[in-house]
Amino acid sequence: MICLLARFFIKDYKSVKLPKVRQGYGIISGLSGIAFNIFLFISKFFAGIISGSISITGDAFNNLSDAASSIVTLVGFKLSGEEADAQHPFGHGRVEYISGLIVSLFIIIMGFELGQTSIKKIITPVKVEFNAVVAVILIISIVIKLIMFQGNLQASKLIESAALRSTALDSISDVFTTSIVLLSNVFAYYTGINVDGYFGVLVGFFIIKTGFGAAKDTISPLLGEPPSREFVDDVKRTVLSHKEILGVHDLMVHNYGPSRIIMSLHVEVPAEEDIITIHDIIDDIENELRQEYHCTAVIHMDPVATADEETLELRGKVGDILSELGKELSFHDFRIIHHGDGNKRISFDVSVPYKFEKNDDEIREYLENHILELQPGADLDITVDKTED
Repeated sequence: MICLLARFFIKDYKSVKLPKVRQGYGIISGLSGIAFNIFLFISKFFAGIISGSISITGDAFNNLSDAASSIVTLVGFKLSGEEADAQHPFGHGRVEYISGLIVSLFIIIMGFELGQTSIKKIITPVKVEFNAVVAVILIISIVIKLIMFQGNLQASKLIESAALRSTALDSISDVFTTSIVLLSNVFAYYTGINVDGYFGVLVGFFIIKTGFGAAKDTISPLLGEPPSREFVDDVKRTVLSHKEILGVHDLMVHNYGPSRIIMSLHVEVPAEEDIITIHDIIDDIENELRQEYHCTAVIHMDPVATADEETLELRGKVGDILSELGKELSFHDFRIIHHGDGNKRISFDVSVPYKFEKNDDEIREYLENHILELQPGADLDITVDKTED
C-alpha cells in the first residue's frame, strides 16, 4: 500500500537512498497510519460499548495509541529529513530511531494498561453481548491491519527503516490480538462462559511483547551496531574492483541515521607506486563510495612492499605461525621498518574474532615468541583488531 502510494506522491520514488525519498515514505506511512487507526478506534470503541467487552474496548484504545504512534513516526521522519546545522553537524537522521523508540514505549504502556484493566474484569466480570455488527467490525479491523502490516514491512525493507519495521510489527501484533478478541467473544457467545478478562490479559501480553521487540530494533542502532555482512562485502567489492588496491581492512561505519553514513577504511597499495597516482585513485574511490552509498568516505592508505624479498619471505612465515594459532585469524598491513642503527621493526595488524579462545595479550605473546625466534632482537609492533568472524 505505502509503496503503491509512493508511485503517485514521491518524485524519484525508486531512489530510496535519497533522504528526501526516504522521508516521503515515512510521511505516507504516518498519514495513512493516523487515518486508519482513528477509523479503527472509533469503530472498535462503538463495538466495545454495545457489547460491553473490555477486550474489545482495550483493543480500541490500542488503536488510539497506534494513531499517536503514527503521529510520532510522521514527526520523526519530518525532522530526520532536516539538513545539518551548527548544533547538529551530522544531520538529524537519528530522530527516526528515537521516534521508533517512542512508538515502542507507547505499545508497552498500552499493553500494561490493558492487562491491568483485564485483571479487574476477571475479578468482577461483566456480561458481554456479542452480535453480527461487532463481528463484522472486528473482521474489517483484522483485514485493515494486515494491509498496514504488509505495507509498512515492504516499505521498511525498501528504505531500511527501523521505525517502519516497528510500525509493521505493531500492526501484525494487532492482527493477533484482535483475532484473539474475536475468538474469545465467539467462544463466550456459544458456551456462555465469560472469558473476556482472561483474553484481555492475553492480548495485553502480546502487545507488551511486541513493544519490547520493537524497542530492541531501535535501541540497537542508537547504541551503535556493526554494519551488515552484505554491506561490508559490497563496499570491499567496490574498492577492490580497482586493480591498484591490494586489500581492504579496518572498515568502520558510523550511522547518524539511515542514509546518513560516515565510513572510514584502510586500503593496502603497492609501496612502489607513485604516491600522487595512488592519491588520485583513492580520491576516485571515495567519490565512488559517496555516490553509491550517499555517505562521507575517508580512506587511509597503507603502503605494502610487493617486491622486497625479505618482506615477502617473512610475511609468509608469519602467516604460517598465525595459521597454527588459529585458522580463523588473519593479518594485514605487514611492514618491516629498518632503523638507522641497523635494528628493524616488524609491524602488522591481526584480525581476531570476538569469541576467539585466547585474549589479546596471549595472542601477542604467542606471536612475539615465535617471530623473535626468526628475527632475534627485532622490535615488534602487533595490533589486535576485533572482528565478527
